[in-house]
Amino acid sequence: MNFQEAVKTCFSKYVDFSGRASRSEYWWFVLAYVIAAIVAGLIHEAVYGLVVLAFLLPLLSAGARRLHDIGKSGWWLLLGLIPLVNLVLLYFTVQPSQAESNEYGSPPLATAA
Repeated sequence: MNFQEAVKTCFSKYVDFSGRASRSEYWWFVLAYVIAAIVAGLIHEAVYGLVVLAFLLPLLSAGARRLHDIGKSGWWLLLGLIPLVNLVLLYFTVQPSQAESNEYGSPPLATAA
């Protein structure tokens, strides 16, 4: 999955917390968020706030789907609220996809995960 496909997919599935997201889909979308946040921050703090609000729900749903891809519940995202323990969440998101189907569905079609 490339950058453009990942951004389009994550915004179109912004309220879809079911299913699975490949590593490439998740990390391309995170990169899009970081770039948009930096550019918006350079423009004005109000624009930055709008970008953060626009990306909030899609980032949460992409994160939940990414955790589903490795066989974890989306509720693990709550680790992001605990300082230092949230590094476990980073570890989870960089893990390779489960090759077989799990309780959250079949593997994403993107083979370059």
